[in-house]
Amino acid sequence: MQVSEVMTRNAECTRPETTLQEAAERMRALDVGALPVCDDDHLVGVLTDRDIIIRCVADGHNPRTDVVRDAMTPHVFYCFEDSDVTDAAELMGEKQVRRLPVLDHDNRLVGIVALGDLAVENGNEQLAGHALESISMPSSPLR
Repeated sequence: MQVSEVMTRNAECTRPETTLQEAAERMRALDVGALPVCDDDHLVGVLTDRDIIIRCVADGHNPRTDVVRDAMTPHVFYCFEDSDVTDAAELMGEKQVRRLPVLDHDNRLVGIVALGDLAVENGNEQLAGHALESISMPSSPLR
């Protein structure tokens, strides 16, 4: 099964110059924890609610004036719409992420696929469970 069969199409994105407060308001309205960051329709990063807290608020910055570019994760893991869902799940597990932006072969954002999409739409709970197990593993031993 291809990612295009299970992904959310027309994923909302935000722009690098949008304030973090505006991005957070958009996340709340959409009930999502992450937004792809696009310059035109090209993916340049991902902004999560955690990015806003850790890279802005926790450092005493002002989300009303700081912009998405200041807090986003610029190195984004993604998959292509014709990728196999197994490959997407393996990438999620390997990179310890719960969602992947989906690109076409012109590198334009066409959707987003979440771990839950792989389980629900594909009917393969074992595939999603294996990815979740890898995602949930600590990156370094806890002491």
